[in-house]
Amino acid sequence: MRNLKFLPISYQDMQECGWKELDFLLITGDAYVDHPSFGIAIISRLLEKSGYKVGIISQPDWKRIESFRILGKPRLACLVSGGNLDSMVNHYTAAKKRRVKDAYSPGGKTGRRPDHATVVYANKVREALPGVPIIIGGIEASLRRFAHYDFWGDKVKRSILLDSQADILVYGMGEKPILELAERLAKGLGLEAIRDIRGTMVPLKSNEIGNSLPDNVIMLPDFQEVLIDKRSYAEAFWHQYNQQDPFHGKPMYQGHAREGVMQNPPPFPLTQAEMDSIYSLPYVGSYHPVYEEEGGVPAIEEIEFSIVSSRGCYGACSFCALTFHQGRIIQSRSQESIIREAERLTWSPRFKGYIHDVGGPTANFRRPACEGQLKRGACPNRQCLFPGPCDQLDVDHEEYLTLLRKLRSLPKLKKVFIRSGIRYDAVLADKKNDFLKEICEHHVSGQLKVAPEHISESVLKRMGKPGKKVYEQFVERFYQTNEELGKKQFIVPYLMSSHPGSTLREAIELAEYVRDMGVNPEQVQDFIPTPGTLSTCMYYTGLDPRTMEKVYVPRSMHEKAMQRALIQYRNPKNYDLVEEALRIAHREDLIGFGPKSLIKPKKYKEQKKLAKQRNESGNKVATGRSKQVKNQKTIQTKVSVEKKIENKRRTGQKKRGAKV
Repeated sequence: MRNLKFLPISYQDMQECGWKELDFLLITGDAYVDHPSFGIAIISRLLEKSGYKVGIISQPDWKRIESFRILGKPRLACLVSGGNLDSMVNHYTAAKKRRVKDAYSPGGKTGRRPDHATVVYANKVREALPGVPIIIGGIEASLRRFAHYDFWGDKVKRSILLDSQADILVYGMGEKPILELAERLAKGLGLEAIRDIRGTMVPLKSNEIGNSLPDNVIMLPDFQEVLIDKRSYAEAFWHQYNQQDPFHGKPMYQGHAREGVMQNPPPFPLTQAEMDSIYSLPYVGSYHPVYEEEGGVPAIEEIEFSIVSSRGCYGACSFCALTFHQGRIIQSRSQESIIREAERLTWSPRFKGYIHDVGGPTANFRRPACEGQLKRGACPNRQCLFPGPCDQLDVDHEEYLTLLRKLRSLPKLKKVFIRSGIRYDAVLADKKNDFLKEICEHHVSGQLKVAPEHISESVLKRMGKPGKKVYEQFVERFYQTNEELGKKQFIVPYLMSSHPGSTLREAIELAEYVRDMGVNPEQVQDFIPTPGTLSTCMYYTGLDPRTMEKVYVPRSMHEKAMQRALIQYRNPKNYDLVEEALRIAHREDLIGFGPKSLIKPKKYKEQKKLAKQRNESGNKVATGRSKQVKNQKTIQTKVSVEKKIENKRRTGQKKRGAKV
């Protein structure tokens, strides 16, 4: 078994390594977890492999400047990330209420990082370590790199690159650009000479624009324009969305008054050998032991014995930020690399025989959508699966099935699950038709989670998801397959409420579908407008940027609560919201006693409540009487015992007197 060590998190750790100075200091909003599901772990190990001295400061106290100085001043740069999630998504629900748990913090405790963590950390580093180049990255920086709508502040914010005062922003997964940046900094190049690295964005002053912009740059509507004109915002976003392909993406510039930001094209996809190399780095695979006393880091529970097999997703759902972050071109590891990792997992004393997942953003995407993607990139202004599978789509699950079979044959391994989700429309598009049977037989544990999200065609159109009939066809095949296998397994549908395009009418349509399915869905996600998604652009502008059509948007928290309640109409706590929604939509026909009704009339509900209260009251009275009777019996028994004792005493006295 490999003897693995964490990277330094204290000056004492640095001394044990024999280091007086770091080359790179990495600051993260998450607890330090050395697992390849954490971006900071990948970047730090990649730099270490390239010969750089790297240290980690996780969740520094942003109110104390000293907490940013505990590892000293790095020689080359400070890298800053808000964590595995956007800090605002991490902190707040769709109703803008504070979350009670943080899976990426010790013990699941909240409050370990600030709102807009990347901005706060970078500004603190500028104050604590003056003169050190600051490079920001991670999901928060990646999705907020242009002027963007912030749902929690309900306003359009500037590029995070400018608000953080950072020198360079790395977007996407970041391995290639960070290594090129490190190499140039190590050679002594100044920041002004590092302007053209793929996968980066740089700030420009107004007097630099003429000399620094490439000839083929796309000039986006500037910040002031998108701030006051929602159509300009939608146009700017659509340009950004369509330039995220490394093969045909062009540089983009967006002005912000006297300064601006320029994005270089995305980096080219990683080769399989590069992916294998990244995931073979010496990760410890768990959280740092300093968190043990606080109960560890909850996020490790699902990922410690899960394997990342691929990146990217050509599904391109409107509400998903993957297109903006990982891209549409699938990049996958070799089977040999994955099997080696699985074997290492079985060595762990904590391993119980189960691998929780082998997948990525979409488990059954292990290869690009077509051969053309590797030569020309993903098609601009077109999608691979929506509104239906492209004629050129090459769906073949045989390679993935072969991988799963090899994993199943490993000793010490009882079961391999698939929990990262599958695209059911891609399963149906596979002509061989044996994928579903094999996963039902070997890789489903009673329930298979899939994400139809909605069933209204008008809403699905905005979501970029397949129609209701496609989902129903998959459900029918799933249950038919399980019947043939003699198994009783179920589908758990993920559903989404309040997505742009969904009025109360569509929400009720979904509720009726839930009623007819006979399920009580627990997996309901109220749409959260996160930066970097098509759906968020629709939410803010009321326009679909693909067509510039107007889109209805449920904005008020009350309407969002009604739409969510309709999906979970069986929950008694949702009764008032469901009734209100049905009356507003003039669907009183769904309030009654018939088989198609969603809820019973309020009068009946109140009568039932009163009857329940009477029963409870009667039970209390009966219980009280029962206690009284019991107490009386206890008293009687006690008196009876005392009398017996007294009689015995008197009898004893008489006998003693007779003897005398």
